[in-house]
Parts: sequence; structure tokens; C-alpha cells
Amino acid sequence: MVELTGYIATIFIGVSLGFIGAGGSILCVPVMVYLFSIKPLEATSYSLFIVGMSSAVGAFTNYRKKLIQFDVALTMGLFSIAGIFVTRSFIMPAIPSNLGTVGHFAIKKSFASMVLFAILMLFASFSMTRSSADKRKESSQQKNVVKLSLCGIAIGFIAGLSGIGGGFLLIPSLVLFAGLPMKEAVATSLLIITMNCVIGFATDANHFLFNWSFLLKLTAFAILGIVGGLFIGRKVKSPDLKKIFGWLVMIIGSGILIKEFLYS
Repeated sequence: MVELTGYIATIFIGVSLGFIGAGGSILCVPVMVYLFSIKPLEATSYSLFIVGMSSAVGAFTNYRKKLIQFDVALTMGLFSIAGIFVTRSFIMPAIPSNLGTVGHFAIKKSFASMVLFAILMLFASFSMTRSSADKRKESSQQKNVVKLSLCGIAIGFIAGLSGIGGGFLLIPSLVLFAGLPMKEAVATSLLIITMNCVIGFATDANHFLFNWSFLLKLTAFAILGIVGGLFIGRKVKSPDLKKIFGWLVMIIGSGILIKEFLYS
């Protein structure tokens, strides 16, 4: 029953990527950890593959619709890739398994990883659920290469540290600093997520022994979800979907914090 729930949840991971271009990884890692009992650090690698492959399908679909802004994707994407490579290759291996103790409580690397995830989820949920009254005039924004590059590095660092694609950070960055309309921001985000995930997973390839049949099965479910998400995204108003997803992320993030602090 738990495994069936995990496969259903994997479909929703694809759905979230399809209609808002974000959220896949912040759902994927908890699904891997809590429903499939994969260790947190290994789960980030599984997440990078699943989200990367499903995002590639979404990016290709949007490419055919000419929604991707390649100049923006390359500027932000290349800098985020550099951030991921440095983080996964040098920073993550240097972090010890035991980070210290607070009183009688030992802070382990896996615990810190899940708490970081939960905090990022709560920040993401705030961004998604806040009032849309402060909408910016996207078309009037000018592309700022320096800000796009700095955002790319920061997103790459966070993506490398926590195993996420960075979509929930990419979307507001693409709207604010690149002046992209929402549909183009979603499409461009999926391409950058694909690039980030491919580099992150490739960096991890020698560190873990993957169950490839299981991994490919999950990826197929996620791809099914992203096809459905792209279809839904054309039928439902984006702001409404974004808020619904934001509340879901808030609930899951709060649940992870409660679980980690009370039952670890």
C-alpha cells in the first residue's frame, strides 16, 4: 500500500512540473525517503534523475511551442550548473556524517538534509500562496545578465546541496530579472531544471549503486504526470494552480519538520 502511494505521488511530481514548472524535487525527495525508504542523501540523486528526465520531456514539448527563451536559459543555466558541480563534487563530500550535538541530540547529515528541505519548502509555499495583488508588469522588465548569473550560482548551490532542480526559485527569478511572461518562465525553467539535474546526477553516478529498474519505473510515472500537468496547465488558471500547490507544499514541509524533530 505504501509503495502504491509512492507511485501515485510520483505521478503528481510530474504534474507539478508540468503546470507550474517547479516543485518536482521538493516533493520527490520526501517521497523517496518516507514512502520508498531510501536514505536521504541517496534520495537526492534519485530525485535528480527522475525530475531531470521528466523535465526534459516538458522542455521538449514547450520547445515545439516556441516558449523557451534560450539566451536566458543558457545564462542562468550555465552558472547554476557550475554551482551544482562545485557543491556536489567538493562541498557535499566534505560535510561529515555527524555535524555535532545539541544537548543529548546528535545532529546527523541526513537529519540536516531533510530539515533543510522542509525549510525550503516553507519558503517556497510562502512565495506561491501570497497575494497576487503585487503582480509585476513582466513585459516591462529588462533582462539583467549580472543578476541572472548571480541567481544561477545561488540556485545551483541550493540545488546541489539539497538535490532539487530549483524550479521554485527559478520561476520568480525568471519573471523578475528576465521579464518573462509566466508561460515562458515555466518553459525556460524546465530546460534549466533539466540541465541542473543532469549535471547533478552525473556528478553522483560514482557515489551510489542505483536500482535502475526501480529508477526507470519511477521516471516513467513522473513523465506520465508531466504530460498530464502540461495538459492541465492549458485548462486551469496558473495563479490558482500555483496557490493550491503552495498550500500542499506548506503542509508537507510542516509534516517533515514535525516528523524529523519528534521521531528522529
